[in-house]
Amino acid sequence: MDRATLVAVVAGVLQGIFEWLPISSEGNITVFLTALGSTPAAAVQFSLFLHAGTAISAAVYYRDELRSVLAGLPSWRPREAFADGHATLTFLAVATLASGVVGIAAYATLETAVSALTGGAFVAVVGVLLVATGVLLRVAGDGERDSRRPPSDGTGFGTRDDPDLLDAVLVGSLQGLAILPGVSRSGTTTSALLFRGHDGPSSFRLSFLLSIPAALGAGVLTLADGGVPGVAPAAGAVALATAAVVGYLTIDALMRVVERVPFWGVCVGLGALAMLGGAALAI
Repeated sequence: MDRATLVAVVAGVLQGIFEWLPISSEGNITVFLTALGSTPAAAVQFSLFLHAGTAISAAVYYRDELRSVLAGLPSWRPREAFADGHATLTFLAVATLASGVVGIAAYATLETAVSALTGGAFVAVVGVLLVATGVLLRVAGDGERDSRRPPSDGTGFGTRDDPDLLDAVLVGSLQGLAILPGVSRSGTTTSALLFRGHDGPSSFRLSFLLSIPAALGAGVLTLADGGVPGVAPAAGAVALATAAVVGYLTIDALMRVVERVPFWGVCVGLGALAMLGGAALAI
């Protein structure tokens, strides 16, 4: 196996695992590729491209759920957008639209920011964003514990069954911002849903369902913007297939782990290491 194929396989494995955790798969894969000598711009493009692989994983894993949601299309009406039986469908549609608007704007900003950063400085910025995500997860974790009792103090924490319009716009916008490396898509969207009063399992379910159109969009956006520089088509295909297979095999087990392990600490730890590594590279 040549070096390019080996790197593609490792990157695909990392994407297949990290995508389901509330830590930034894009940020960590970008750090990994940059450490191996890729330019920041190429590393970001490759990590965005790999999201299409885990989008396939999520679509296959949630195929029954998606089939049920899409079955409601013929009877969907704007007046009953968030009514029983249509809430998830409307949430996914509105949140995907918000993700697209915010994500395209963030992508344009990302290109400008990445072109101004090199080596260690870029890795350090990713580390700062990872630490910020970890802090958000820690605060949201406190909120999740509060959500087990009815809201009595005006905090807004509680247990809710269906998402509403504010959930869709808020979560969709945050997912659009997660195109920035180091900002965890699952971490920020799940945290927002926890803050809004949804329980843990519901928050992860909505977050992962929403990841499907967003991840496919990230892959398409990368290809439309000139492809993945410095990556041969064969290596790209290997990485994509690896991400899809590993993602499918690990999603169930990792969702169970996420419910038990404080991944905010993992996120902060990885961010701190990235900051230290970036500082070392910059010297």
